[in-house]
Amino acid sequence: MLSAPMPDWSTLQPGFDDAVHDSQGVFRAVLDALARPGRLRSVGPRLAPSDEASIAARATLLALADATTSVWLQVPLAEVSSALRFHTGAPLLSGESALANAQFALLTDPARCPALTRFAFGTAESPEHSATLIVDVPTLAEGHAIDAGLRLRLRGPGVKTHADVTVGGLDADFWHARAALAPRFPAGLDLLITSGDIVLGVPRTTYVEVC
Repeated sequence: MLSAPMPDWSTLQPGFDDAVHDSQGVFRAVLDALARPGRLRSVGPRLAPSDEASIAARATLLALADATTSVWLQVPLAEVSSALRFHTGAPLLSGESALANAQFALLTDPARCPALTRFAFGTAESPEHSATLIVDVPTLAEGHAIDAGLRLRLRGPGVKTHADVTVGGLDADFWHARAALAPRFPAGLDLLITSGDIVLGVPRTTYVEVC
């Protein structure tokens, strides 16, 4: 297992203004996003912007990670690393050899996502021993409101009939690879797609069709 380098504390960014209430607000937004796939939820402008990762991605990790949850970073992120270490105490991992040990994974270069089968996806007896992937993308919208991105149709629990979304930065191969994990259910991967201060939940129970 490879640990991420110690952060440069000179890059430390402030965390939540109100650690308790902001964390609760982000947690509710993420939980609602997972309960209602296809419905975008805002975590609010709770953090300053960063070039390294979106507000939603960083706020989600600040709200959910703690000293017992390992976080894998796809690429070195000085600001994100220092904030997570200081505000949550979460152990940070890097390098593809550490993928199977991560409980959270932050993908900020989704076009170069590692093979999904290399992440922890639990077992039939212990499906909770799986990773949650936080995938930061350049564009994200409900319906077909934007031209840039892949149009997806979501079905399954929490979706009345179907829900259409447009996601940039992830190609069809990613979604086909995710679909190939379906036979492993109840094991699997849960996804949180983030952009700006918006989060889209795609739990393992959701069927995703590339339109």
